[in-house]
Amino acid sequence: MSGTVVVAGASMAGLRAAEQLRAAGWHGPVVLVGDEPHMPYNRPPLSKEVLAGKASFASLAFRPRASVSDVRWRLGTRVVGADLDRRTVQLDSGEQLPYAGLVVATGMRPRRLPCPGPVQGRHTVRTLADARRLREALTRPGARVVVVGAGFIGCEVASTALALGADRVTVVDPQPLPMVGPLGALLAEALLDRHRRRGVQFALGTQVTAFQGDDRVSGVVLADGTALAADVVVESVGSLANTEWLEGNGLDLTNGVLTDEHLRAGGRPDVVAVGDVARFPNARYDGVARRVEHWSIPTDTAKHAARVLTAHLTGTGVPLGPFAPLPTFWSDQHDFRLQSFGAPVLGMDDVRVLDGDPAGDPEGDLLVGYHRGEHLVGVVALGGRRAVAAAARYRAELLEQPALAVPLEEHK
Repeated sequence: MSGTVVVAGASMAGLRAAEQLRAAGWHGPVVLVGDEPHMPYNRPPLSKEVLAGKASFASLAFRPRASVSDVRWRLGTRVVGADLDRRTVQLDSGEQLPYAGLVVATGMRPRRLPCPGPVQGRHTVRTLADARRLREALTRPGARVVVVGAGFIGCEVASTALALGADRVTVVDPQPLPMVGPLGALLAEALLDRHRRRGVQFALGTQVTAFQGDDRVSGVVLADGTALAADVVVESVGSLANTEWLEGNGLDLTNGVLTDEHLRAGGRPDVVAVGDVARFPNARYDGVARRVEHWSIPTDTAKHAARVLTAHLTGTGVPLGPFAPLPTFWSDQHDFRLQSFGAPVLGMDDVRVLDGDPAGDPEGDLLVGYHRGEHLVGVVALGGRRAVAAAARYRAELLEQPALAVPLEEHK
């Protein structure tokens, strides 16, 4: 089959999709459309090394492989609509792009708090422009910083802000512990203790109800009436999938683009989704479709989806088993790292300390295992290089575990 593959989204997932299309044998035209003016770049350092001034913005850019030197880039251009039956996507300029195959890689955008009050002084961390504005604000002497959200980015920004010399850093979250969702209570308590020891303050189990100030934020009001003075507010309260442009095509767009076990959207062989916008069943586990916002997912999804799409376009079928990645994440905070392999969230009912003593040594390395039945489904390390290396040694065991998935029909 001839025609063009349109990749909607020109961040890491879009770049990897283009590279993997070439690797899978697609030699036809490829067009990447992205709303940012930049070539694809690495996002995780935005809340850590770049924000701290330890890495330049220029150092984030990915170097595309030579195989994609002939692809067409449409940067600074937004995809605003699609007609999947007619195989066209619409750009914000009004132009229609026809396609033979479509890769959905439009990713996420930060969720914002719907609270009354001024907008100036409130930041998110998703793009280069976001990071530049936030770094400028955090490097002002005596900054009082309130971080709303105690997840990955919230905790990373809090530690970076403190290292930059902020006068006070307070993290607000409705949950009782930071990162308790992905880590569970045992590690979340250890994480909270380490942050507090380094000077970060917390207001947990409460929410922001309003922002104080006239033209610019000067404070944050909590649900109990407490007011926290703030020169800088960072909103890290989750993400929204960029899927509005796909509405009206019969797809399930609830929390991302629902795909089958081959990353095909809505049962369409000519449309695949990659990166953190894809909500896919992982055959390694329970077959329930989930979005995964880990750094490894853009590459993992791109490799599988590109093979599936190329097989359809070239008429060679799908010679692959179902998609079954091993999720991996890490998070650098202060002088320690969180490193995870597998799916800890599936083993929260049986959490075991594999190494270390959380009660006896509050600063010691910890390695925790998450189990489902007799199966180890995830490990997370908290600490230094030794803990990270110990977690990595369980990677092979996690890969060798028998699949926990049940037939997808049982989840419909």
